[in-house]
Amino acid sequence: MKIYFKLLSFAKPFNRFVPKYIILAVLAVIFGLANFTLLIPLLNVIFEKVSLTTVLIKPSFALNLTYFKEIFNYYFADIFNRYGQIGALQFVCAVIVLSVFLANLFKYWSQRVLTSMRTYVVQNIRAALFMKITSLHVGYFHSQRKGDLMSSLSNDVNEVENSVVSSVQVIFREPLMIIGYIVLLFSMSVKLTLFTLLVLPISGGVIAWISRKLRKEAELGQSLLGEMLSIIEETISGIRIIKAFNAQTYVREKFNHQNNKYRSVLKSMWNKRELASPISEFLGIGIVVLVILYGGKLVLQNQSELNASEFITYIILYSQILIPAKNISTAITNIQRGIASGARIFSVLETEVEIKEVQNAIEKTNLKTAIEFRDVNFQYAEAKVLDQINLTVEAGKMIALVGQSGAGKSTMADLLPRFYDVTSGQILLDGIDIKQIKLQDLNQLMGIVTQESILFNDTIFNNIAFGNQYATRADVIAAAKIANADEFIVKLADGYDTNIGDRGSKLSGGQKQRLSIARAVLKNPPILILDEATSALDTESEKLVQDAIQKLMQNRTSIVIAHRLSTIQHADLIVVMQDGKIIEKGKHNELISLNGTYKKLTEMQSFQ
Repeated sequence: MKIYFKLLSFAKPFNRFVPKYIILAVLAVIFGLANFTLLIPLLNVIFEKVSLTTVLIKPSFALNLTYFKEIFNYYFADIFNRYGQIGALQFVCAVIVLSVFLANLFKYWSQRVLTSMRTYVVQNIRAALFMKITSLHVGYFHSQRKGDLMSSLSNDVNEVENSVVSSVQVIFREPLMIIGYIVLLFSMSVKLTLFTLLVLPISGGVIAWISRKLRKEAELGQSLLGEMLSIIEETISGIRIIKAFNAQTYVREKFNHQNNKYRSVLKSMWNKRELASPISEFLGIGIVVLVILYGGKLVLQNQSELNASEFITYIILYSQILIPAKNISTAITNIQRGIASGARIFSVLETEVEIKEVQNAIEKTNLKTAIEFRDVNFQYAEAKVLDQINLTVEAGKMIALVGQSGAGKSTMADLLPRFYDVTSGQILLDGIDIKQIKLQDLNQLMGIVTQESILFNDTIFNNIAFGNQYATRADVIAAAKIANADEFIVKLADGYDTNIGDRGSKLSGGQKQRLSIARAVLKNPPILILDEATSALDTESEKLVQDAIQKLMQNRTSIVIAHRLSTIQHADLIVVMQDGKIIEKGKHNELISLNGTYKKLTEMQSFQ
């Protein structure tokens, strides 16, 4: 139940909901119980068991059960003496109607409080999850399936809402009902109530066994659902490749296999879930029958303190315990599914944020002298990616990183904005370790353009102005012109208000890349990181994008990662990497004269 209460902690501050709910729930229980206690005078009137020969004295007010019982008897006796059985019957019926009305009114108001709490809890859980996901380091997402994260944000939260949060009413109100019934039953017959309490735990043991089984299957089911969502996400993202390689049958079989496994677990889980209700009902009715046999025998043999009307009321009251008991047993089985989802949610929420900002972090808004990699090592899992990197990038200069795939070029670029932290060594900006700089300031210092244009399903304007809430239309248009993007944007039907689709699917590769560059232009960062920004483009698009990049790099410190060496021949410094190490560095002509790895790379690309 630890996870259960941790989930409910998202309702804080509790004084916003709990006091109101407790007051309304208690009132609903009191008036609900009053409905059944009124059955005794009602049955007595019907069976002509009422014989009042004295006038009762009106009791003095006191806040206890005895006062309310005596005040009812006072008015009941007065009505009976004045109007007879019919008048007494009408009085009892009127009081029952009023009691039922008030019980349901308070129940409705208490439910409104719970509905407010329910939506508040779910809102807070989703917000906490999304905030956590956006604060985790990039490496976390390499080890997690997207489907699991999507499942946590959608299905797991929905499951918590439908089972855990919605069970609050049952867990808190129904026990009050049971306690109230038991108190009334004890006040009517101690001997009979003790007998009933001895046999009642039988159904509780059966329900507990079902709940344990249900929770295990719920955990497995949510895991399978996460895997299935991952398959769906990968299929949608890679639909072109799937069709190009005629792999539809393969992905369908993969999905169907996972879907069948999920169905089997879901079927078993629902069967057990549905089993809880009929078992609890059957056991409950069985106990009622035992009470009727035992209690009826006592009444018939005149060994009970109850008369016939009181015994009938006792049986009706006892049977009503089955309703909240059944609701509780159903809620407990449902909660097991919610707890399994809650465990998955907390596995994300409790993931340690590896990229942390130090206390009293330094504010920094520009780069004055240089970026320095000092004895930098980086290891991912068991593999060493960077080995003793020492490099100085002077402010305002263009540095190119070249080398074969896997040499460590992109990792160096990822370490600079702290997508990862170095395993050892330091990265310094103007002599300040980047770990000492405010994360927001560090990110604001850098603009990044990658090989894959990361765009969003939104308008062109919002994609260029992404992250800049103060950008005006004039600012966006100016940035688009510098990036050579304005010329194609104005030809679109809605211009800058055109929605570009999922990941910019409505645009060509060159157009998407120019939007990415326009976004970087608008940000106007002092440090620019270009990671294979033109490698995936055709010749014409590459020329336009390269021209935009040249404009973007003016008066900025630029780190360029390139496979096409023709794009970096004018770099102030070219750094050649191999197996995580720097093996050569210098200007283009200097490296050619070394007759080493760089020259071989240029010859392989027929560079002239």
